[in-house]
Amino acid sequence: MFRGSFRWVIAVLGCGLVGCCSEVQEISVATFEELAPPDFNPEGDSPWWRGPTRDGKSTSKNPPTNWSDTENIAWTANVPGHGHGSPTVWGEHVFVQTADTGRKSQSVLCYSRSDGRKRWETRLHSRNLPSVHENNSCASATMAVDGERAFALFENDAKLWLTALDFNGKQLWQTNVGPVETTWGYGTSPMIYKSFVIVACDGNSQAFLAAVHRKSGKIVWRTKRPSKGSYSPPVVARVNGKDQLLLSGNSMIASYDPADGSDNWSIAALMDTTCGTIVWDGELLFNSGGYPGSETVCVKADGSEVVWKNAGKCYEQSMLAHDGYLYAVNEGGIANCHDAKTGQLQWKKRLGGKENASLVLANGNLYHAAEDGATYVFAADPGEYRQIAKNQLGHEVFATPTICGDQIFVRVAFHESSRQERLICISRPPTLASID
Repeated sequence: MFRGSFRWVIAVLGCGLVGCCSEVQEISVATFEELAPPDFNPEGDSPWWRGPTRDGKSTSKNPPTNWSDTENIAWTANVPGHGHGSPTVWGEHVFVQTADTGRKSQSVLCYSRSDGRKRWETRLHSRNLPSVHENNSCASATMAVDGERAFALFENDAKLWLTALDFNGKQLWQTNVGPVETTWGYGTSPMIYKSFVIVACDGNSQAFLAAVHRKSGKIVWRTKRPSKGSYSPPVVARVNGKDQLLLSGNSMIASYDPADGSDNWSIAALMDTTCGTIVWDGELLFNSGGYPGSETVCVKADGSEVVWKNAGKCYEQSMLAHDGYLYAVNEGGIANCHDAKTGQLQWKKRLGGKENASLVLANGNLYHAAEDGATYVFAADPGEYRQIAKNQLGHEVFATPTICGDQIFVRVAFHESSRQERLICISRPPTLASID
């Protein structure tokens, strides 16, 4: 279906060149080709950040709970450079972004799901890498795929670039979505909704949400946001009877219409800066942050009120809401469980040291990767902390594990003679392969 083109022409004339504005402008386009939603296998694929259901819940029925350097390892593959994005899986393809600060390059790599062999590598940017925090990288986004195209999101030359590649690594289009000005570098991930790839950029100035057409690469709508400097990814959830585009940060939780970027509601909550993705359970939304203070908050999905809040802080990680309870592991390594409706603490347990990755739920168990390479597997049990396993693999982990098709894909760094990232597939039965 096509809609009229007049408003698109106005947007182009007002900007000079769409996506290349020196200042963020609102865009609302009446013309675009409506595309069918991605047709993926929810049990076997993980097409974007936080998995098929966008909330960290995997449909895998029997993923491994135990592994080591040699146990339940299907394959390992070296990943050049440095990145914190999780693996994205579609069919026989596994995608990751990476950045090489020495070569000043930002690239996309695709690996074979069956044996870990590198299918292709495509360099997208060759200079002007941003300065980032030590807990960030120049390739921190998790890619999104729609079955025909793989979408990569990079900050480069103070601009936010969204690029579409086909499954052979050929660039189809590249769009400058808008300017980026952050203190610690860009870190959020693209999200697919119907015909669009939706991205957020809550920079220190000129913050915005934008929807880019999956096929053409043109900006369909762009909405200004308050500019306080935040890092949370957007997410679409079906709550309160409709699809809502949800985003935290800038001292609020806000809801937008994902079809056109218009405001639904906003409610004062949290601190200026958040990093985690909003999660939901029934008609309740949850998030945590931030800077300069600390807060975990529950709000109604219509934005009418704050239901409860506390002074807890799950800053860089996303929480997980499941069966009436809210689970989290904060950056201090403390796991906790709260009653979703009341906020009452059910239990807490110290796991270890620094934490950056988010929780994933699979087959009734929660998986959490610590920064030192240990992955804790514990039951999603509100009654007590019950550890199923603790698995050591590598020396450094920032990326959240991807669990799909009863396989676990992890991005791990080894500190041997030099730092080397590896993409590892954990699976039953084990068949060890090492790919350079």
